[in-house]
Amino acid sequence: MSVPGESSHFIMAPEIRKKELESYNIEERNPRHAAVMMLLYPKDGQAYIALILRPTYEGVHSGQIALPGGKAEPFDQNYTETALRETHEEIGVSKSNITVVESLTKVYVPPSNFWVHPFLGFTDHCPDFVLQKEEVEKVIEVPVKDFLKDSNVSTQKLSTSYAKNIEVPCFQLNGYVVWGATAMMLNELKMFLKMLKG
Repeated sequence: MSVPGESSHFIMAPEIRKKELESYNIEERNPRHAAVMMLLYPKDGQAYIALILRPTYEGVHSGQIALPGGKAEPFDQNYTETALRETHEEIGVSKSNITVVESLTKVYVPPSNFWVHPFLGFTDHCPDFVLQKEEVEKVIEVPVKDFLKDSNVSTQKLSTSYAKNIEVPCFQLNGYVVWGATAMMLNELKMFLKMLKG
C-alpha cells in the first residue's frame, strides 16, 4: 500500500511554511538529514503513540511537541537505523523491541534546514520509558483513537522564534498543541492508519 504523501503534509502546513517551500530550492541549501519514529504500543487494552516534549532551550524547536528522533550520523547504515538509535537514546526503547512497519514521506524543516525521514514502528508491550533529560522533558502518551478524531484538529495563533502571531493548523492532543513539521508528519500517519482500517 502506498503512503498518502506530501498532499497530507500540506493540510497541516502553516501558510508561511507553504510559501517558503515554494520559494526554496531545497537541495541548494545543503540540508542535513534526520529521522523520527512514530512508535505505537499497547497500554490498558488500546493502542497508543509516543510523542515527546522538548525542553526549553535557546533554539528553534524549544518547548515544542515532537516525535522521538534526531540527526543522522555517519555511522548509521540508513535512516531507519537513525530513527531506531535516536528512539533508544531519547526514550529508552531498544531497537530490538521495535518492528518498523513503514517509511513515510520526508518533510523539509526550513528553520533548522533538515530533511526529516519519519518511520512507523510498533512494540508489542508497553515501554518502560527512560528519558534523555537533555533532549526530552516528558513523554506524551496519546491514545490512537483520540489521535484519529477529526475533532482534535483546529487552528491556533502562535508566536515562534521565527514568526509572530501566525495562524497554524494543529492537533490538540492531551492538552498540547502539536503543529509544524510534527503535525504534518502525524497527518500522513493519520491518513495512512485510516486507509489501513478501510
